[in-house]
Amino acid sequence: MAAPTNTIVAVEPAITLPYIMGLEERARIIFFHVPMSWTAVVAYLIAMIFGIRYLRSRDLAHDAASAAAAGVGTLYCILATITGAVWAKFNWGSFWNWDPRETSIFVLLLIYFAYFLLRTSIDDDERRARLSSVYGIVAFVTVPFFIFILPRLLPGLHPGSSDDTTAGPLLSPKSEAINPTKQVVFALSLMAFTLIYFWLMNLRLRATNLERTMEQQRLENV
Repeated sequence: MAAPTNTIVAVEPAITLPYIMGLEERARIIFFHVPMSWTAVVAYLIAMIFGIRYLRSRDLAHDAASAAAAGVGTLYCILATITGAVWAKFNWGSFWNWDPRETSIFVLLLIYFAYFLLRTSIDDDERRARLSSVYGIVAFVTVPFFIFILPRLLPGLHPGSSDDTTAGPLLSPKSEAINPTKQVVFALSLMAFTLIYFWLMNLRLRATNLERTMEQQRLENV
């Protein structure tokens, strides 16, 4: 089997999706893996914003929104990790290679798992909201470093690593790497995953409000 190259080739770019020599159809992971990763970053940003709003207002509704945003964002981050691992199996021969990108995602997931562990370990609503908001702000500071900076500073297997001459198809300066067809499909995928995220966040918020109402009714009936 010939070793994969990094040469980007387009076949009838006006009507077909471009592909990368050595990746072929496996390049279609871009339409799932990248939008989910990007939406996870947006979700963690929203979680931080609501955390700041809670610290300024002490409104528990903002804390609930922050937790919902982080929860759905972590779901997206897990799905992005799983799809990336499946792609790695077919492209690199193993589900997990401790590539800098994989390692940074693993550390990021641990950071947000600790966020939810913190929330479940505190019974007092006000104290939980205050500490979670502070933690959520600090946690988001690490997100740009682990997602955008560290994987590009170190050599690795993932497209966009410091020793990757193509910087990946999405960021490639070659026009055939992301032709109009691919741009449209990628934009639709990005929009769809973002809309699904906000829908899931809304469902999580409604479930949280329902749980609180039921708990209040239970306490009133005691």
